Amino acid sequence: MSSTWVVAPTCLPLLVRRCHACASDRFRANGKFRVNAHHKLLDAWLLALCTACGETAKFTVFERTNVRSVRPDMLELLHGNDPSLAAELLQDPRVQRLNRFALDWTGAWRLDTGGSDHLDREVVDVSVRFGAQIPVRPVALIAEAFGLSRGEVKRLIDEGKLVAAVRLTGKISGDFTFTLKA
Repeated sequence: MSSTWVVAPTCLPLLVRRCHACASDRFRANGKFRVNAHHKLLDAWLLALCTACGETAKFTVFERTNVRSVRPDMLELLHGNDPSLAAELLQDPRVQRLNRFALDWTGAWRLDTGGSDHLDREVVDVSVRFGAQIPVRPVALIAEAFGLSRGEVKRLIDEGKLVAAVRLTGKISGDFTFTLKA
């Protein structure tokens, strides 16, 4: 039996960076942008609020960029405060490096297994697909989906009953498949 699971984001992740106004290190992006024009040069920032004190922080998307080098559709999305553009930019390594933040996906994703229980099958082939680059532990996903403890899942791996082409004990943020043998 073969099935597909989907790890899908439910909201934007928290941004991990120290707040300059308080001791908190978490910001919540709400998909709002600020765009400034300086003659033919543009600046764009993603706005985020500190989860503790509510202070607004600006995360640079681009600075002093010639207006002709910005795609018109991107400029329209920035002006429209498009949440999908915010999600895309938050996962952009260049934006993360430029602004020195990391993403905290805790509570911002869900696992959709298709609603069926697969443990009654002899062999189960599962393909796990990611809707975003969400780092998760495969052992935790498998344990949650099958209603097992993490220890039981690790025991299945050690016994060779749970096999995959990738290492299942670390974190993964890309698509993978595994097979569970009864």
